[in-house]
Amino acid sequence: MSEKYLKDFKVINYYAGIIILGTISLMIIPIIVTIFYKEWSSLVDFILALFIGLSIAFSLILSGKEEKENNKIEWKHGLIIASYSWLILMLLCALPYVFSGHAKSYIDACFDVMSGFTTTGVFLMQDLDHMSLGLNMWRHILTFVGGQGMVVLALSILIKNFSGGYKMYVGEGKDIGLLPNIKGTTKAIWKISIIYLVIGTVALTINGLFIGLSPSNSFMHGLFIFASSWSTGGFAPMSQNILYYHSFSYELITMVLFIIGSLNFGLHFAVIKGKRKEIFKNVEAQSFFITSFILTGLLVMFLSKTGVYTDAVSLFRKGAYQLLSAHTTTGFGNLYARQLLFEWGDFAIFIMTIAMLIGGSACSTAGGFKGLRMGIIFKGIIADIKRVLSSDRKILTTKVHHIKDIILDDSLVKSSMLIILCYIAMFIFATLLGTYYGYSLVESAFEAASISGNVGLSIGVTSITMPIPLKICYIIIMYLGRLEFISVFALIGYFIGGIKKLCVRYKK
Repeated sequence: MSEKYLKDFKVINYYAGIIILGTISLMIIPIIVTIFYKEWSSLVDFILALFIGLSIAFSLILSGKEEKENNKIEWKHGLIIASYSWLILMLLCALPYVFSGHAKSYIDACFDVMSGFTTTGVFLMQDLDHMSLGLNMWRHILTFVGGQGMVVLALSILIKNFSGGYKMYVGEGKDIGLLPNIKGTTKAIWKISIIYLVIGTVALTINGLFIGLSPSNSFMHGLFIFASSWSTGGFAPMSQNILYYHSFSYELITMVLFIIGSLNFGLHFAVIKGKRKEIFKNVEAQSFFITSFILTGLLVMFLSKTGVYTDAVSLFRKGAYQLLSAHTTTGFGNLYARQLLFEWGDFAIFIMTIAMLIGGSACSTAGGFKGLRMGIIFKGIIADIKRVLSSDRKILTTKVHHIKDIILDDSLVKSSMLIILCYIAMFIFATLLGTYYGYSLVESAFEAASISGNVGLSIGVTSITMPIPLKICYIIIMYLGRLEFISVFALIGYFIGGIKKLCVRYKK
């Protein structure tokens, strides 16, 4: 193996170690919660997991400390650091689940961690209703931090004066710059999230008191549900999800929060700076509201026609709520999983599947194709039609408005289409694998769309009884969908290249 490859690997280890250190250190929060609520067994689990995680983080940092000063971070390094650190973090953050006994296997624990990181929200944890508050806090920290990004966390707090930060930031599936430098951008993302954290938690806590929760439960549930709403994560502290609260007002608050959470951080920043017209001018917001209106209308009309729900309130609470939860890739539900399959019908499930695949906004906490790409492709098609119909001498320039005017060229349309095709290929593969293991096409397609779009709604396929290869497939798909392929492909290519070099050296 070449000396250059080993040096690169040490640099990657160093920055991956920093990211792991930042995320693993968050275990201090559930440790404080377990002490406050006297959950001593859970406290031991977290202390042991924290010790293991910090040991590995410092080992990685020390292994690459000397090399990081002499090597400039390239694009491949930035992409690999992001995807590599996510994999190690999945293995380490699963330890509290395993130690607690709520995970049937280590794979199930890793499944739940990746679901949290990717803000998907499906889970395999057992006896969720009797899980300790400390462990529930950890679940919701993972989904909240995962929405913003572990790299974003590290760049905000731990890494200073680092010119390669933007390459790592892009590797985590984000590419918008709110401020001239990447550190300022990551800090702005966290400031926006913390502001909403305070507002959302207060609103849900007050509402929780009104619907009969105790003061302690009102606050803790409000904090947990906000974390999942804002990150479009879908986790909830109770197995019945939002149905547990039986409250129209609670559903309305979460709906507002997950719609806001699915919007681009750049759009939030622009509105905070006084540019409120961006909400109406932005191509991504336009795309989201148009598709939401059309899909919700079709779903509500079908459910009304078939008599599943007969009054407007039920159509809104059950139909529109589920659809918007799917479209924003949140995954909150106020229905039992099998109700979708046995009560709604194939057309309704088809509409939900489309909504999950389209997803929310780019550079937000949402998954899916993203509204920006849908808008770009639609405008690209319109531009091509106009070019065909116009005079040969006339040069047409098409622009899309996404925080600023962007010239729509062929490369932009092609790159958007390429990512969407990757999502479609992933969706088809997951659907086929589901049918291979005996699930119906409707069940397999719905679950595949939910996993591919990092949504979290389930039709009943995701369970501890599903085959291990399907669990592993879903973990990989959540991972690919959240990081949007490129950084994961870079990591795979990097390790394949290393193996080839090792084989060549061994032959010599």
